[in-house]
Amino acid sequence: MKQVNVYDENDFSEKAFKRLLVHDSPYFKILNFNFKAGQELPVHSHEIEGQVSLIVLEGEGEFLGKDDATLPAKTGDVLISEIAEPHGIRAKTDLRLLVTIAPPI
Repeated sequence: MKQVNVYDENDFSEKAFKRLLVHDSPYFKILNFNFKAGQELPVHSHEIEGQVSLIVLEGEGEFLGKDDATLPAKTGDVLISEIAEPHGIRAKTDLRLLVTIAPPI
């Protein structure tokens, strides 16, 4: 077993969002991203099969998609999509995000 507390291990930066690799295995990858208000992970996709989940642990923002699509993102919200589907996030307040990718990329 392995235990990681993302609140203790990763903080925020005014310069750019912060990323913490929580777990990486042949089966899945877990990342923690911390965004200050106004920071974003631009819409992107990966040309492979698999799924990604974006879980808002704290804060508010918007999930981003292709053609300027947006969905509200608040604490407790989970976005699940194919890795090949365009996805991203923009923080309206300081925002902690947990991302899982299976299979890992």
